[in-house]
Amino acid sequence: MANGKKIAVLFSGKGSNFAYIVKTLHHKGFEVVVALTNNPNAQGIEIAKEASIPLEIIDSKTYESREAFDAAVVECLKKYDPDLTVLAGFMRILTPTFTDQIKSINLHPSLLPRHKGLNAIEKSYKDEHTHGGASVHYVTSELDGGEVILQKEVAKEGLSFEAYDKKVRSIEKEALAEAIQKVLS
Repeated sequence: MANGKKIAVLFSGKGSNFAYIVKTLHHKGFEVVVALTNNPNAQGIEIAKEASIPLEIIDSKTYESREAFDAAVVECLKKYDPDLTVLAGFMRILTPTFTDQIKSINLHPSLLPRHKGLNAIEKSYKDEHTHGGASVHYVTSELDGGEVILQKEVAKEGLSFEAYDKKVRSIEKEALAEAIQKVLS
């Protein structure tokens, strides 16, 4: 196996950011050593299979508490010993069970600290600021509250919501890849 910094990627849905990480960083100084999802029906599972990346499915619906789920995820990740865990559309609020043990970063589609939580793209499109964008931050047990690593801006002027949304999603991927390189360099 090529030497490189080891990354774990956590996702819940179609895995478009996961796919971008595989395309831009995997085997290029970085190794995605495991992909983990909480959703047995996530479309991103196919990405892991196509790239021959070890896949772990830990169905969050089968755990009675967030802590129990987080403990299972931590135990699983420790087997792979990643240098960094990347949340790429992982739709779970993590507890200290996870955040105290795992060094991880998350992508958020707004210029934090604005618009934490859900529907950030819609909220930032409607706010009074001229720019929105995406942030990559360290994960703490406070939702979208960890230290920001980097941000990319999108000017809203003249953009329909659909065009703005598309632009944010395209820079998100770049921001995430850059942040991984920055944290692990």
